[in-house]
Amino acid sequence: MDYIEKVLEKLGEWVDKLIDALFGPQAQPDHEPIPVPVDDRQ
Repeated sequence: MDYIEKVLEKLGEWVDKLIDALFGPQAQPDHEPIPVPVDDRQ
């Protein structure tokens, strides 16, 4: 099973590289959310 997991992981990396080559790099998610000011005064 470990061999299959390694093969699937490599296949996923190749697919990511192929998609990056064809469509450009994927947008990286923000590591920290941007704080949004909220006006809670009522």
